[in-house]
Amino acid sequence: MTNSVLGRLERVELRDIWATEAQDFTPWLAREENLMVLADTLAMDLELEAQEKDVGPFRADILCQNTDDGSWVLIENQLERTDHNHLGQLLTYAAGLHAVTIVWVSAQFTDEHRATLDWLNDITDENFRFFGLEVELWRIGTSPAAPKFNIVSKPNDWTRSISQAARRISDEALTDTKASHLRFWTALRKHILERGGPIRPKKPAPRHWSTYSVGRTGFSLAATINTRGRRLGAELFIAGDDAKAFFHLLREQREEIEGALGETLDWQELPERKSSRIAVYKEHCDSTDEADWPNQHAWIAENLERLNTVFRERVKVLDADDWHPAGAEEEAVE
Repeated sequence: MTNSVLGRLERVELRDIWATEAQDFTPWLAREENLMVLADTLAMDLELEAQEKDVGPFRADILCQNTDDGSWVLIENQLERTDHNHLGQLLTYAAGLHAVTIVWVSAQFTDEHRATLDWLNDITDENFRFFGLEVELWRIGTSPAAPKFNIVSKPNDWTRSISQAARRISDEALTDTKASHLRFWTALRKHILERGGPIRPKKPAPRHWSTYSVGRTGFSLAATINTRGRRLGAELFIAGDDAKAFFHLLREQREEIEGALGETLDWQELPERKSSRIAVYKEHCDSTDEADWPNQHAWIAENLERLNTVFRERVKVLDADDWHPAGAEEEAVE
């Protein structure tokens, strides 16, 4: 056996990296790549909604949305040992949001505060979930410090619900079409992971679409397969009450957007629905032809990356109040 020199893990003091919670740690955690580390620990898919969000008389550090079910996830940070003031704020947040997942991140949990979170998870219904996480920093030699989140308290049924969700697909009786969809997305996920890049694939599901984060709640990238129409699609999907306003604001930039992509997009307002989409399609593709999957997956991955490049920063700065529908000013005057 070859002798190898191994590095040694060394603990790094949190304050050596983050001098303050508000000015250093919270902005760091709110960045997408760092929020992903926390999301993986919680087995959730999180999208940032706001920093320093007012909830009742207090200001929450980070407010996210769990894109799996649309529920709120509120994150409160503390670079010291847990204290009663932060616990009181968490209870105020829960009362103000009515249905929420509370994540308390701290350098160290006291036994009484850990027990309190356990008790809250015992007495509350499924509308409320409480997580306690301790954050650590480690490095090997002169390498950059790496964060590690350790769950010290979680809802009683969390592990069971996650395992049940993981088994749900295999337990269902899938039709041949759904089974084919599941294999297609599973292979695409592998392709995207091997490719690297900005697209973060989710767990595959047996349906004709697969979604991906683009950095703002209400917006998502999506890949679609139309077996009967023999067509692949890659799109920006816009949902929510302001979807039409956002769609028209983007369409005002149509020439610039299509110029950056180098091709014409299909702008679908979908007037009969609340949502809208902006898509590109590849015709004459048989998604059941597994021999052609490498070509199809390469096309989808490439176009998702291109859409991500063009839209990610644009959607972050959209303000629905900037859209003024034709005739609105005349109606207001009348």
